[in-house]
Amino acid sequence: MKKTLILACALAVSGNVFASGKSHWGYSGHEGPENWAKLSADNFACAGRNQSPINLTGFIEAELSPINFNYQPGGREILNNGHTVQINYQPGSSMTIDGKVFKLLQFHFHAPSENNINGKSFPLEAHLVHADKDGNLAVVAVMFEEGKANSGLSKAWQKMPEHEGDKNALQTTVSVDDILPADRDYYRFNGSLTTPPCTEGVRWLVMKQPVSASAEQLAKFRHALHGPNNRPLQAVNARPVLK
Repeated sequence: MKKTLILACALAVSGNVFASGKSHWGYSGHEGPENWAKLSADNFACAGRNQSPINLTGFIEAELSPINFNYQPGGREILNNGHTVQINYQPGSSMTIDGKVFKLLQFHFHAPSENNINGKSFPLEAHLVHADKDGNLAVVAVMFEEGKANSGLSKAWQKMPEHEGDKNALQTTVSVDDILPADRDYYRFNGSLTTPPCTEGVRWLVMKQPVSASAEQLAKFRHALHGPNNRPLQAVNARPVLK
């Protein structure tokens, strides 16, 4: 049962459809974010009160314990599922927070960023998707600013899949550690998946320090997706955003 939960969560966050298998969604038109909750009964949470992404602001000072990252090189496959470009990760990498171990499943990207920080949008955001042994999810978010080329992206996008459904083996195994900022301070809030079925109860850990990506790298991603793939900001409601 636990393995089934983790698989379902991984499929959901990667932008694939699971459960009914009949809910097609996108980022514009009838299948756009404003209609996700109506497209399928499975997407009822998309109309919930604890949805992601949000504008991180109005911070509450807190003693946030450091995240214990235990990442190994494990990215060996890159795919374009029509909703994002994603790097699937081999077992063996994890992070520990709240005394729980969350295994890294995959990481993927959104352009422009989904979350904002103090009203600022970034040209690219990476989501590092993790699940614990019970299927609970945690996402580490990394913001990118335009600047010098990012060595981690260079490795990850060496064989960028240009079309929906394309999947390529990576010649060099990628370590997600390469795209994390040197400063691991973070913001924290409780949210949801940013794609259907928008499941809530996701731990969001947003790195405070952005990293850089070149204009060429940003353009390469946008070309592969043929349009923005960011969900609009959701209401914070009564949720605290900790720093």
